[in-house]
Amino acid sequence: MSIIKRRPSISSLRFQSFLTSKDLTKKKPERSLVKGLRKKGGRNAYGRITVRHRGGGAAQKYRIVDFKRAQRDVPGVIRAIEYDPNRNVRLGLVFYANGAKSYMLMPETLKLGSTILAGESVEAKVGNCIPLKNIPAGFMVHNIEIRPGSGGTFARSAGTAAQIVAKTEEYATLKMPSGEVRMVSLDCWATVGMLGNAEYKNISWGKAGRTRHRGFRPSVRGMAMNPVDHPHGGGEGRSKSGSHPSTPWGKGCKGTRTRTRKNPLILKRRRP
Repeated sequence: MSIIKRRPSISSLRFQSFLTSKDLTKKKPERSLVKGLRKKGGRNAYGRITVRHRGGGAAQKYRIVDFKRAQRDVPGVIRAIEYDPNRNVRLGLVFYANGAKSYMLMPETLKLGSTILAGESVEAKVGNCIPLKNIPAGFMVHNIEIRPGSGGTFARSAGTAAQIVAKTEEYATLKMPSGEVRMVSLDCWATVGMLGNAEYKNISWGKAGRTRHRGFRPSVRGMAMNPVDHPHGGGEGRSKSGSHPSTPWGKGCKGTRTRTRKNPLILKRRRP
């Protein structure tokens, strides 16, 4: 995949860039692996906004991704590579020997027609899902479970992977994409390889409309508000308000640590 720029036949195309879709082999998703997705607009079950600046956006359908790799010791073949509007990594449509179908996150170097397998004693090659105890140290892995049987949680975004740094009798030490170093049980499963579509982070969205299509609404700077609305508001002219960056409710932000409990499994935080 690569990033392309279109000819600026209209002014809004001048600063936009796009990912090529030459790698995609199927336009419509598999009907049995799709369900409806209702917009929440950042609101919880009580109708209160818990995540600000969300709403609108293009209609989407949710692709059911098999993060657990439930088909164990059954070989599967990647029959299609598809776009997923809910995440920034491509999906592979896998047809298993027993007739089952599922979606999986597509790692780099894996192509159409590749064979993948999940199992306890499977070879540690790209696309295979294995317990961490059977993956050699130094390997890059993604879609890592936080607890045995919970399904992949860590390293699921485009271009990401965690590295197995060391192992003990009970835990594997992983260096996460964020730089955090933490321990995970050796009984947790992970998929070998690094996820593809790493160029996604270099896209220039180019205009506000594309951001609205993704479901993001505008956000107003606190400095542009009145003192009654935000701690940064008010002042004569532009003012830094003489305090640390904070939320509208006075809580610290932009670097303020919010974790209260110390997790013994985290050996090194992502920020010193």
